[in-house]
Amino acid sequence: MAAQFFLLALFALSTSRALASDPGQLQDFCVADRTSQAFVNGFACKDPKTAMVEDFYFSGLHMAGNTSNKQGSAVAAVNVAQIAGLNTLGISLARVDYAPYGQNPLHIHPRATEILMVLH
Repeated sequence: MAAQFFLLALFALSTSRALASDPGQLQDFCVADRTSQAFVNGFACKDPKTAMVEDFYFSGLHMAGNTSNKQGSAVAAVNVAQIAGLNTLGISLARVDYAPYGQNPLHIHPRATEILMVLH
């Protein structure tokens, strides 16, 4: 009886994990067309033939932010508004600069993951 209950619990846990995943991507990339009036799940896609290198490049993360504020930190966020090639991929990134004893305010990322790498 205990073995059957264990197998049932194991099956229930594995099924809930499998059903919680996002579906696979339907396309390799979808460069955001910011001029389109259509807005469904993200921005509408540009014609892939008109995609350019600039749609996948951002050059602002090398500059340090101004940390002379109450939190002692500065965030430079990059998402589809800065890199059109991130459209529909669910990816964004940020550079966070900290002053000595600076802090990161409490926040959440629904359906997202955060990885921090601290460089001194």
